[in-house]
Amino acid sequence: MTDQTAAPALADDATARRNVFVLAVAGALGGSVPPIVFATAPLAAFGLLGDDRSLATLPITAFVVGTACGTIPAALLMRQVGRRPGFIAGMLISALGSSLCALAMARASFVLLCAGTFLAGFAAAFVQQFRFAAADTASPAFRPRAISLVLAGGIAAAIIGPQSVIRFAGYFDGVPFAGAYLAGAVLSVLAAVTLTVLEIPRPQIRRAAETGRRLGEIARQPGFLVAVGCAASSYALMNFVMTAAPLAMVMHHHSPNDAALGIQWHVLAMFGPSFVTGSLIARFGAERIVAVGLLLLVGCAAVALSGVSVGHFWLALVLLGLGWNFGFIGGTALVTRTYRPEESGKVQALNDFVIFGLVALASYSSGEMLLAGGWHALNIVVLPVAAASLLALFWQMRRRPGVA
Repeated sequence: MTDQTAAPALADDATARRNVFVLAVAGALGGSVPPIVFATAPLAAFGLLGDDRSLATLPITAFVVGTACGTIPAALLMRQVGRRPGFIAGMLISALGSSLCALAMARASFVLLCAGTFLAGFAAAFVQQFRFAAADTASPAFRPRAISLVLAGGIAAAIIGPQSVIRFAGYFDGVPFAGAYLAGAVLSVLAAVTLTVLEIPRPQIRRAAETGRRLGEIARQPGFLVAVGCAASSYALMNFVMTAAPLAMVMHHHSPNDAALGIQWHVLAMFGPSFVTGSLIARFGAERIVAVGLLLLVGCAAVALSGVSVGHFWLALVLLGLGWNFGFIGGTALVTRTYRPEESGKVQALNDFVIFGLVALASYSSGEMLLAGGWHALNIVVLPVAAASLLALFWQMRRRPGVA
């Protein structure tokens, strides 16, 4: 089966399992770039900016805006040329973005750093499609597990990314973090090579009458609104806290290496449960798993509010990662229930556009909140947002017989 073969009438789980392996490996390599950016960009910007350092988290915002801007182009490109060439193009863009970040440090250019993180974020939109690509050739029974196993590639990324920072951030004398960014470029190229063996059929170009319902009709479904809302709030709250965490740790007199390790434990917690999340969804239902995720986000805020030692930061970041895993994967599983196969491309693009638009807003406001109100004020914001999402989820569970 190649990109040129006709789409199979029935999902072939043997093919799906091979694709899951390829996507997980590519995710481990290409997915290492976001942890590198998250662990270094606020600190790099802090050093590049002058007296006014209120924009220290702007490179992270540029990354998230890049992801939001890349969601629709990524979906449209893969609809036209197929998953494999689209993903390879995305990884090459990631390599370019990482290289620009390294050049920015060599030239001490804050603007170029933001441009590099924007491109890295744009490429991350392609990585976000990995989970949907895993579902393309999977049977309905295997689909939740396929999604979670692909995201499990992030376990390796959680180690590779932060360790690249620790080992290579000071590789070039007088040019901090440049070595880490170049490591990200190499990892992106390796991901592109890995993706050359992906086997997902090229999508058939359908007439307008064959593309299903109008997008507005799909988006007005209560189930869709709640699913996207829970996935978006889980992702936005995670990014809101994570973006500020490395800078907050340094502001509380912890070392940059402690901050990088905090991101490592956080990303491990994000992706570590993915081996079992799909099975948990199949056993207990996606709604209940999302609810657990939102409660874990509340737990993160509670720990962060209780102290500012390294242990407090690390435990809060671990709970934050676990909450994201259950909330986001569960939310994604809920979204897949709301559309038909012929509607998948446009719905997936809308889903990611909404999510990363809100995540961009969260990342930008994170730096402002940290500098204006401090780490404690930032974590208080988590509580009402998580509570509102839980209320919407419980309402949806009551509407669906057999769920509540």
